[in-house]
Amino acid sequence: MLTKLREIENRCEELEGLLSDPEIIANYSVYQKYAKEHAGIVDIVRTYREYRYITSQVEDNKDLLKEGDADLRELAKEELPHLRETLHALEEKLKYLMLPTNPNDERNVFLEIRAGTGGDEAGLFAGDLFRMYTRYAERSNWKVEFISSSLSGGIGGFKEVVLLVEGNGAYSRLKYESGVHRVQRVPLTEAQGRIHTSAVTVAVLPEAEEVEVNIDPNELRIDVYRSTGHGGQSVNTTDSAVRITHIPTGLVVTCQDEKSQHKNKAKALKVLRARLFEQASGEHDAAISETRKQQVGSGDRSQRVRTYNFPQGRMTDHRIGLTLYNLENILDGDIDTIIDALTTHYQTEALKSPAI
Repeated sequence: MLTKLREIENRCEELEGLLSDPEIIANYSVYQKYAKEHAGIVDIVRTYREYRYITSQVEDNKDLLKEGDADLRELAKEELPHLRETLHALEEKLKYLMLPTNPNDERNVFLEIRAGTGGDEAGLFAGDLFRMYTRYAERSNWKVEFISSSLSGGIGGFKEVVLLVEGNGAYSRLKYESGVHRVQRVPLTEAQGRIHTSAVTVAVLPEAEEVEVNIDPNELRIDVYRSTGHGGQSVNTTDSAVRITHIPTGLVVTCQDEKSQHKNKAKALKVLRARLFEQASGEHDAAISETRKQQVGSGDRSQRVRTYNFPQGRMTDHRIGLTLYNLENILDGDIDTIIDALTTHYQTEALKSPAI
């Protein structure tokens, strides 16, 4: 690791020279490129330099213990435990800073929420999760755009809803939300007061740029139809809804929320591009980005990542054994505590890798 740190320090010094070059400063795109690279490593370099300084202090104090006079030996003996503690903390910080970053972390995301097992109750909980994530986006000052939605039965909720969440670090904060979310509560229609268990699947897909995913128009089947609303009634007098099928993979995307066929097609292509990007990422590097199928499983209740128990006001994340008893606040978008705990867990797991 120390060899790699010296290489990063040399690169940081090189970048600082480039960023002070008038010719580079005059070229905005090149300057921004170097500035971004510098910002990504400067904290590592500062920590490494502090680590080197404390290491030298430890060695100096060890020498004093051997060769100094009585007063200096006593002083060195007192300082060494604190210096070693500081050195250990800096070592741990460097390990975290040296963890490979996910290249998708700063991307916008497509958030897909679908009712799984549980009928109308699953649809209602899909609506609850929709509200939870939109409220969290508001707290994070992110923008949320509807892509498509399909309403559940007569008591409300969604069969599915797809959102585009735009904001700094959206994927880095939401990527661990993928999976099956299980709910336990007494439905409004339950006369006996029995607790029912339902499931909703969540998929978080990083938005892909057009240049990253080349979609051949000849491999698409595009169908247009009249938009329908709740209960199947027509809400548009023109064929504005769009269904796109990617023939090679069988992926199907529909969008009918806009009145314009052109806008619906553009949105559907965005979602398709994200799903193809996610699929390709999963095939090439499963450690960074799982395939969409792996993310959501089958929608069965047993494949859960998290349980929301309404009678007990409890949320449990089964991946890390985290249990919180503030379900009302969580469903109102207060999920930073959960996301921070998941992030810490997976960072700690990554530190155990032999590559670190």
